[in-house]
Amino acid sequence: MLLQLPVSLKWRNHHHQSSAAIICSLSKKGQRLLSSIDSAGGDSTISHRLIRKFVASSSKSVALNTLSHLLSSDIRHYSSLALPMYEWITEASWFEWNPKLVSTVIASLENQGQFDVSEKLISDSVQKLASQERELVQFYCNLIDSYSKYGSRRGVFDSYSRLKKGKLLSGSSSLSRQAYESMVNGLCTLDLPHDAEEMMEKMRIEGFKPSDFEFRSVVLAYGRIGLLNEMRRVIEEMENSGYTLDTISSNIVLSSYGANRELSEMVLWIKKMKSSNIRFSVRTYNSVLNSCPTIMAMLKEPEFLPLSIEELIDNVKKVEGLLVQELIDGSSVLLENMKWDSIEGKLDLHGMHLGTAYVIMLEWMEELKSRFRGGDSVVVPAEITVVCGLGKHSSVIGKSPIKALVSEMMVRLKSPMRIGRKNDVGSFVAKGKAVRDWLCPAVSNETDARVATRALK
Repeated sequence: MLLQLPVSLKWRNHHHQSSAAIICSLSKKGQRLLSSIDSAGGDSTISHRLIRKFVASSSKSVALNTLSHLLSSDIRHYSSLALPMYEWITEASWFEWNPKLVSTVIASLENQGQFDVSEKLISDSVQKLASQERELVQFYCNLIDSYSKYGSRRGVFDSYSRLKKGKLLSGSSSLSRQAYESMVNGLCTLDLPHDAEEMMEKMRIEGFKPSDFEFRSVVLAYGRIGLLNEMRRVIEEMENSGYTLDTISSNIVLSSYGANRELSEMVLWIKKMKSSNIRFSVRTYNSVLNSCPTIMAMLKEPEFLPLSIEELIDNVKKVEGLLVQELIDGSSVLLENMKWDSIEGKLDLHGMHLGTAYVIMLEWMEELKSRFRGGDSVVVPAEITVVCGLGKHSSVIGKSPIKALVSEMMVRLKSPMRIGRKNDVGSFVAKGKAVRDWLCPAVSNETDARVATRALK
């Protein structure tokens, strides 16, 4: 028997603009479903019939992917269809009950004001897991996580109260720790780091040492709401508790400074990372460069972008220039994303935001010049590739901002690199020698002269 969701939600005409972000990473079949629902003009009977047919004819991955997008949609019309889709999914032969999935559905329903239906799902889930303590704790932890992501303080504290009422925090130490961990993270997601610290103190009283995960969550929450002194205090406490600062923690601090436009503090923090031998990552670059207003403004007009590191530094504010210089000096991020041998030289830009891809491209060209000037022993790959991707995760599907940026740079620099054929349209490709001749024409002429001299001898 399927739960009945009251049909009181009417179609809204302003959905078109914001629906792009929902549709962009759906499967083509999922996109067709949403288009069909749009065409139904808000008729719930037609929409529910379309969903039933969709689930019946879809694979597990396609159905769950589409449900995920309905659950995460901020468009009321779409999110209201998550429950009927979930109900039909539970009827599928491949369906297996999943605490994380049902908790997300519950939080979504409460977010829509469907309290009776969400409470019914909670009750059914608790009854299903009544004799399975570990699974029941996991369910409540998933609820805390889901409620926090939907911004429901009531849901988070209510789930914690149910845990305590059911005496589930007095069981095995691993279950209690898991519950405390979920609460700390949930409170931080709700931007309640003071409450999260109080929960950490309860952990200590119960004999649990907060992990680096809890500390990071609190650091991130304080940084996100702009309480940077508190953030620094917790970082110090974290170190005093025996945890060594690593790349993840450092990236959290950098993103917090960046969100609050504390660029000078970012410079100091990057210096600290270097002195502590904390490696940079692509996310380090993303966090730093996304926080540079001049560079971000430049990227909106790629036809005027500086095309060398030196020119870039000269054309931005001093503190942004310092950030760029500190990033690239001694960083291994470029080399970690490069492949180089006699067969292929490849640069992979996956995971990089626009500013990062831009700076890495500038670094990459300088690195190639240095390698090509290595003399007779230099390795020139048969083919050189820059992988940009197809824009599957872009705001508009198939429109890759990074690909457009690289294309503009290659055109302006009169590069021999061209978009790959058929199965490689997300890459720029050229013969290795053509790239060498482009970047180092003098080296190319010297090489040709040596070859000619040897031929004459």
